[in-house]
Amino acid sequence: MAAPLLRKGIPLLRLRLQRYNLLAAGIPPSPRRPWCAAAESTGLEEEVSSAEKSSAVPSKYKEEEILRDIQPIISLAREILHSNRYKDGEGLTVADEEAVVDMLLRYHPHSEDKIGCGLDSIMVDRHPQFRWTRCLFVVRTNGGWIDFSYHKCLRAYIRDKYPSLAERFIGEHFRHRRLHVKVGHKTPKLLSIERKTNNLLLVYS
Repeated sequence: MAAPLLRKGIPLLRLRLQRYNLLAAGIPPSPRRPWCAAAESTGLEEEVSSAEKSSAVPSKYKEEEILRDIQPIISLAREILHSNRYKDGEGLTVADEEAVVDMLLRYHPHSEDKIGCGLDSIMVDRHPQFRWTRCLFVVRTNGGWIDFSYHKCLRAYIRDKYPSLAERFIGEHFRHRRLHVKVGHKTPKLLSIERKTNNLLLVYS
């Protein structure tokens, strides 16, 4: 009975002897890490990593949802401003004006101040200070006009509709007051603007 117990204790005795010899030689033994602590640490790291991955997936999905939501009006605004569709000082068509008012101007942080005494039309023209830049203008019923930024309208729209993700999305895609959103290599052609309940549906080719 003693022999089996002795055989089981030999590895432990050898380990203790090795540690004793190291101490006698003035060499500190390497610290031992409890197996339970190592297992707990590994498990915690795996849980944190899993949580990060699970939280990243919905955020990425939501970001794609925001992009799909705003891409049609971005395409329209860029086509209005950067193509030869409108000359400087020209007013928008009824369909384009309705889309710009309903999907951009109404969300501007100072939309009431921009409209002032009343909205007569929306116009494209050169910015009064930065003549190389074209922008959208509110033409008031009294003949006055004032420019407005469609970027500000988009940022306000995103903050209103996606409050929990807005700042992160805006920080990534609206760097240095520029909108970094790819809408395809070729600007889609706007076929029609349809109203569904209280929303506008932009149909592209």
